[in-house]
Amino acid sequence: MSRQAKVSRKTGETDVHVELNIDGAGKFDIKTGIGFLDHMLELFTRHGLFDIRVACTGDLHVDAHHSVEDIAITLGEAFKQAAGDKQGVVRYGSAYIPMDETLVRCALDLSGRPYFVPNLGELRREVVGGLPTEMVEHFFRSLSTHFPMNLHIDVIRGHDTHHIVEGVFKSVTRALRTALTVDPRQQGVPSTKGVL
Repeated sequence: MSRQAKVSRKTGETDVHVELNIDGAGKFDIKTGIGFLDHMLELFTRHGLFDIRVACTGDLHVDAHHSVEDIAITLGEAFKQAAGDKQGVVRYGSAYIPMDETLVRCALDLSGRPYFVPNLGELRREVVGGLPTEMVEHFFRSLSTHFPMNLHIDVIRGHDTHHIVEGVFKSVTRALRTALTVDPRQQGVPSTKGVL
């Protein structure tokens, strides 16, 4: 079974193209126009062992908001398409990620029902490498809405904004990698409802 997708989204504010292979090797080609977001999506790809290409042309002269949101929407749609009916997946995933003084926990359920619970603590810097830090929460809210999942992110401790944001991206991708793993013992969809 091939778990791949290509999704494009074009609006009056952005033009986004995403290619995804869930069963990849961590290869990336990321061009968002926002340096720190490129870095976060590159490590998201590498630590999730997904292959991801992202190309975005957005109205960055206005703000980064439209680009960040539309990239998350398009990436979420790509995961939704590539995962298909989720036959045989583990479904649940969790990860703790330490980065120096920072510790981040993510737990998620590929339930098909979007619910996002963020606890990102205090992000002391408003912008890191061109990425407004308020957009980190917005990115994962959009991702978890368009690839419908129950997503909990908790920054347990940390004060370096770079470390916190990086820990968040790494914890989510590690949890997602686990949840999307195909379990050879799992017959069909892991739900008594028969659908996810």
